[in-house]
Amino acid sequence: MGLAGYVLAGGGSTRFGRDKALVELGGKPMLLRMADLLRTAEATGAIVGPPERYAEFGLPMVADRWPGTGPLGGIATALFQTAETMPVREWNLILGCDLPLLTREWLKYLTDRARASRAHAIVPRTRGGYEPLCACYRTTAAPTLAAAIGRGQLKITDALSALEVEVLDEPHWKRFDSAGRLFWNMNTSAEYEAIRQAFGETQG
Repeated sequence: MGLAGYVLAGGGSTRFGRDKALVELGGKPMLLRMADLLRTAEATGAIVGPPERYAEFGLPMVADRWPGTGPLGGIATALFQTAETMPVREWNLILGCDLPLLTREWLKYLTDRARASRAHAIVPRTRGGYEPLCACYRTTAAPTLAAAIGRGQLKITDALSALEVEVLDEPHWKRFDSAGRLFWNMNTSAEYEAIRQAFGETQG
Protein backbone atom coordinates (compact mmCIF):
# COMPACT_ATOMS: atom_id res chain seq x y z
CA MET A 1 0.00 0.00 0.00
CA GLY A 2 1.56 3.31 -1.06
CA LEU A 3 1.90 6.19 1.34
CA ALA A 4 1.48 9.89 0.60
CA GLY A 5 3.53 12.38 2.55
CA TYR A 6 3.45 16.12 3.11
CA VAL A 7 5.44 18.77 4.94
CA LEU A 8 3.39 21.74 6.13
CA ALA A 9 5.21 25.04 5.59
CA GLY A 10 4.46 28.72 5.25
CA GLY A 11 2.86 29.33 8.63
CA GLY A 12 3.07 32.63 10.43
CA SER A 13 6.03 31.64 12.66
CA THR A 14 4.89 34.51 14.89
CA ARG A 15 6.92 33.65 17.97
CA PHE A 16 9.99 32.60 16.00
CA GLY A 17 10.03 35.81 13.98
CA ARG A 18 11.03 34.34 10.60
CA ASP A 19 10.05 31.49 8.31
CA LYS A 20 11.10 28.31 10.11
CA ALA A 21 11.15 26.34 6.86
CA LEU A 22 14.01 28.50 5.56
CA VAL A 23 16.17 28.37 8.68
CA GLU A 24 19.30 26.28 8.18
CA LEU A 25 20.40 23.36 10.30
CA GLY A 26 23.80 21.89 9.58
CA GLY A 27 24.02 24.05 6.46
CA LYS A 28 20.72 22.84 5.01
CA PRO A 29 17.31 24.57 5.07
CA MET A 30 14.83 22.96 7.43
CA LEU A 31 12.37 22.43 4.58
CA LEU A 32 14.85 20.25 2.68
CA ARG A 33 15.64 18.26 5.81
CA MET A 34 11.95 17.51 6.33
CA ALA A 35 11.53 16.58 2.66
CA ASP A 36 14.42 14.15 3.12
CA LEU A 37 12.60 12.59 6.07
CA LEU A 38 9.55 12.02 3.87
CA ARG A 39 11.74 10.18 1.41
CA THR A 40 13.26 8.00 4.13
CA ALA A 41 9.70 7.03 5.05
CA GLU A 42 9.06 6.14 1.39
CA ALA A 43 6.21 8.64 1.29
CA THR A 44 5.34 10.23 -2.05
CA GLY A 45 4.03 13.75 -1.69
CA ALA A 46 4.77 17.44 -1.59
CA ILE A 47 5.12 20.60 0.44
CA VAL A 48 1.89 22.33 1.45
CA GLY A 49 2.44 26.08 1.47
CA PRO A 50 2.88 29.15 -0.74
CA PRO A 51 4.52 27.84 -3.96
CA GLU A 52 6.17 31.17 -4.73
CA ARG A 53 7.96 31.24 -1.38
CA TYR A 54 9.71 27.91 -1.86
CA ALA A 55 10.06 27.72 -5.66
CA GLU A 56 13.86 27.85 -5.45
CA PHE A 57 14.00 24.38 -3.93
CA GLY A 58 12.36 22.64 -6.88
CA LEU A 59 10.11 20.54 -4.64
CA PRO A 60 6.54 19.50 -5.54
CA MET A 61 4.24 22.14 -4.06
CA VAL A 62 0.56 22.26 -3.15
CA ALA A 63 -1.05 25.61 -2.37
CA ASP A 64 -3.03 25.69 0.87
CA ARG A 65 -6.75 25.58 0.07
CA TRP A 66 -7.62 27.22 3.38
CA PRO A 67 -4.96 29.89 3.96
CA GLY A 68 -5.12 31.51 7.34
CA THR A 69 -6.64 28.48 9.04
CA GLY A 70 -3.44 27.16 10.55
CA PRO A 71 -2.16 23.59 10.41
CA LEU A 72 -5.63 22.09 10.14
CA GLY A 73 -6.10 23.73 6.75
CA GLY A 74 -2.76 22.33 5.64
CA ILE A 75 -3.67 18.82 6.72
CA ALA A 76 -7.04 18.98 4.97
CA THR A 77 -5.35 20.35 1.84
CA ALA A 78 -2.95 17.41 1.86
CA LEU A 79 -5.70 14.83 2.21
CA PHE A 80 -7.76 16.32 -0.61
CA GLN A 81 -4.65 16.46 -2.80
CA THR A 82 -4.12 12.74 -2.25
CA ALA A 83 -7.79 11.95 -2.86
CA GLU A 84 -7.70 13.80 -6.18
CA THR A 85 -4.26 12.81 -7.50
CA MET A 86 -3.26 9.59 -5.69
CA PRO A 87 -6.55 7.98 -4.61
CA VAL A 88 -4.99 4.54 -4.18
CA ARG A 89 -2.93 5.88 -1.28
CA GLU A 90 -5.03 5.34 1.82
CA TRP A 91 -2.69 7.02 4.31
CA ASN A 92 -0.84 10.31 4.55
CA LEU A 93 2.21 11.06 6.66
CA ILE A 94 1.97 14.68 7.79
CA LEU A 95 5.02 16.47 9.19
CA GLY A 96 5.56 20.00 10.41
CA CYS A 97 8.49 21.89 8.91
CA ASP A 98 10.48 22.08 12.15
CA LEU A 99 10.92 18.54 13.48
CA PRO A 100 14.44 17.64 12.30
CA LEU A 101 15.17 15.21 15.14
CA LEU A 102 12.63 12.67 13.93
CA THR A 103 14.24 9.39 12.93
CA ARG A 104 13.76 6.96 10.09
CA GLU A 105 13.10 4.16 12.59
CA TRP A 106 10.32 6.08 14.32
CA LEU A 107 8.66 7.09 11.06
CA LYS A 108 8.72 3.47 9.88
CA TYR A 109 7.03 2.39 13.11
CA LEU A 110 4.43 5.16 12.77
CA THR A 111 3.59 4.38 9.16
CA ASP A 112 3.53 0.63 9.79
CA ARG A 113 0.99 1.23 12.57
CA ALA A 114 -1.11 3.24 10.14
CA ARG A 115 -1.11 0.55 7.49
CA ALA A 116 -2.32 -1.99 10.04
CA SER A 117 -4.96 0.25 11.62
CA ARG A 118 -8.67 0.71 11.02
CA ALA A 119 -8.63 4.18 12.57
CA HIS A 120 -8.83 7.51 10.72
CA ALA A 121 -5.68 8.93 12.30
CA ILE A 122 -2.59 7.69 14.14
CA VAL A 123 -1.35 10.41 16.49
CA PRO A 124 1.50 10.28 19.02
CA ARG A 125 0.89 11.76 22.45
CA THR A 126 3.53 13.05 24.86
CA ARG A 127 3.23 14.60 28.31
CA GLY A 128 2.79 17.89 26.51
CA GLY A 129 -0.18 16.64 24.52
CA TYR A 130 -0.84 15.34 21.03
CA GLU A 131 1.71 15.62 18.22
CA PRO A 132 -0.63 16.09 15.23
CA LEU A 133 2.18 17.34 12.97
CA CYS A 134 4.01 14.05 13.18
CA ALA A 135 1.06 11.80 12.48
CA CYS A 136 -0.72 9.73 9.86
CA TYR A 137 -4.18 10.54 8.52
CA ARG A 138 -6.43 8.41 6.37
CA THR A 139 -7.29 10.05 3.04
CA THR A 140 -11.01 9.52 3.63
CA ALA A 141 -10.84 11.86 6.65
CA ALA A 142 -10.59 14.87 4.33
CA PRO A 143 -14.30 15.83 4.32
CA THR A 144 -14.50 15.64 8.12
CA LEU A 145 -11.58 18.02 8.52
CA ALA A 146 -13.00 20.36 5.87
CA ALA A 147 -16.30 20.42 7.76
CA ALA A 148 -14.48 21.39 10.95
CA ILE A 149 -12.81 24.26 9.10
CA GLY A 150 -16.20 25.33 7.77
CA ARG A 151 -17.49 25.53 11.34
CA GLY A 152 -14.50 27.61 12.38
CA GLN A 153 -13.23 24.72 14.50
CA LEU A 154 -9.55 25.22 13.72
CA LYS A 155 -7.88 23.53 16.69
CA ILE A 156 -6.58 20.20 15.41
CA THR A 157 -7.39 18.30 18.59
CA ASP A 158 -11.00 19.51 18.40
CA ALA A 159 -11.28 18.40 14.78
CA LEU A 160 -9.83 15.00 15.69
CA SER A 161 -12.70 14.42 18.11
CA ALA A 162 -14.88 13.68 15.07
CA LEU A 163 -12.49 10.94 13.91
CA GLU A 164 -11.52 7.54 15.21
CA VAL A 165 -7.99 8.15 16.45
CA GLU A 166 -5.39 5.59 17.46
CA VAL A 167 -3.20 7.26 20.05
CA LEU A 168 0.46 6.28 20.39
CA ASP A 169 1.44 7.03 23.96
CA GLU A 170 4.93 6.91 25.46
CA PRO A 171 5.39 3.11 25.39
CA HIS A 172 5.16 3.29 21.59
CA TRP A 173 7.64 6.08 20.88
CA LYS A 174 9.97 6.10 23.88
CA ARG A 175 12.14 3.30 22.47
CA PHE A 176 12.97 5.62 19.57
CA ASP A 177 13.63 8.60 21.84
CA SER A 178 16.07 7.73 24.62
CA ALA A 179 17.23 11.35 24.82
CA GLY A 180 13.71 12.81 24.92
CA ARG A 181 14.18 14.89 21.77
CA LEU A 182 12.15 13.13 19.09
CA PHE A 183 9.34 15.70 18.90
CA TRP A 184 11.38 18.82 19.60
CA ASN A 185 10.31 21.70 17.39
CA MET A 186 11.27 25.34 17.28
CA ASN A 187 8.82 28.06 18.15
CA THR A 188 11.47 30.34 19.65
CA SER A 189 15.10 31.19 19.02
CA ALA A 190 16.04 29.38 22.23
CA GLU A 191 14.39 26.20 20.98
CA TYR A 192 16.23 26.55 17.69
CA GLU A 193 19.55 26.79 19.52
CA ALA A 194 18.68 23.69 21.56
CA ILE A 195 17.87 21.80 18.36
CA ARG A 196 21.12 22.95 16.76
CA GLN A 197 23.07 21.58 19.70
CA ALA A 198 21.14 18.29 19.75
CA PHE A 199 21.51 17.90 15.99
CA GLY A 200 25.26 18.37 16.28
CA GLU A 201 25.38 15.62 18.88
CA THR A 202 23.45 13.18 16.71
CA GLN A 203 25.68 13.91 13.73
CA GLY A 204 28.87 13.71 15.74
